[in-house]
Amino acid sequence: MGSSLKTAQFLIESRLSDAAHGDWDACYDLGVDYSTGANGIDLDLIEAHKWFNLAASRGGHEGARSCRAEVADEMTAREIAEAQTRARSWLNETTRRAA
Repeated sequence: MGSSLKTAQFLIESRLSDAAHGDWDACYDLGVDYSTGANGIDLDLIEAHKWFNLAASRGGHEGARSCRAEVADEMTAREIAEAQTRARSWLNETTRRAA
């Protein structure tokens, strides 16, 4: 594994860990990564919406609100529903692990 791939993997794992601990900026950063295909992540608008939604709804992140709206403009209603389901599922899993 190349050093840039290791660095990208470390960034993603670090952001996931931070997000699980309530760091809503990390959720926003994950949304950016998924919406742009940055840091070794494949472009995935459903995942991007999920992370922007978490940052906006739980963390009150203003930038995430506008990014979520921009991403949603490129998605079908079914994809948005899937993103919302994934966000709820992630919150439920994270809450159970913390308890």
